[in-house]
Amino acid sequence: MPRDATQTRQRILATSYELFYRKGYYRIGVDEVAAAAGVTKRTLYYHFKSKDELLAAVLEFHQGLALERIRRWGDRLAGSAAQAIDSLFADLARWSTKPGWSGAGFTRLAMELADMPGHPARAVARHHKAMVEAWLAELLGRLGVGGPAARAREIWLLLEGANALILIHGDRSYATAAARAAKALVQASASTDRPARRRRKAR
Repeated sequence: MPRDATQTRQRILATSYELFYRKGYYRIGVDEVAAAAGVTKRTLYYHFKSKDELLAAVLEFHQGLALERIRRWGDRLAGSAAQAIDSLFADLARWSTKPGWSGAGFTRLAMELADMPGHPARAVARHHKAMVEAWLAELLGRLGVGGPAARAREIWLLLEGANALILIHGDRSYATAAARAAKALVQASASTDRPARRRRKAR
């Protein structure tokens, strides 16, 4: 694809994500996307055959960016699992103070398409969430947490729940409560794991 065409495509993707995130998929039409991106509707349809295809491409593009940011954040972490959990939920609380914040974009867009399980964007959202959960399990394993896959799923549930409730109530203390619950899960897992380790050593 020529450089100009690639730049146009990237501009449409960036503009679309911003509009879909702020206003929702169904409230935005292709006319508005084209106008905001500074292209004609014909140009938009040259790059994307339909609005559904555009949304899937938008999520796929931003999935890579989001995962890269998450991995960089994980690489900067130091200390215990409890400290990592505190940092994770504190970042959620800080993120929710940004102007125009309206929750997790992938979650919101997937919920808008709840009655369309075969929509291509739903598949991208599922893949993204699974990748983040796998990354969290890897992080917890690296920090010495027992049963990292199970703990990652539980903490991910708490994170998504806190995200939704902060959005509904405008109350960031849900992030603190979720962090407390996540640390209790990790501590309970460590307490359960210790006798098993002792028995293995005794053998």
